[in-house]
Amino acid sequence: MIKHIVCFKLKDKNNVNEAKELLLSMNGKVPMMRDIFVGCDVLHSQRSYDIILEVLLDDMKALDEYQNDPYHAGVVKAYLVNACESMIALDCEI
Repeated sequence: MIKHIVCFKLKDKNNVNEAKELLLSMNGKVPMMRDIFVGCDVLHSQRSYDIILEVLLDDMKALDEYQNDPYHAGVVKAYLVNACESMIALDCEI
């Protein structure tokens, strides 16, 4: 199994709920995802990121398919690239 983790730091903190809902909208639309978790920061420190995304996938092939999925890449990722000042990602085997 692969866990795909991304943290997002938004340009406008007022868009946290909109971004969270958009991330959650992948559930049922991106078929290779086994599970999804989206959480919002509660500490709001200077080093904090605003949102975390965790997606569970079967293997590296599924991760590649996820990265190229039309809804993920064309809608969700396209929105977040414009809405974020920075993003960090980690992909690990579990």
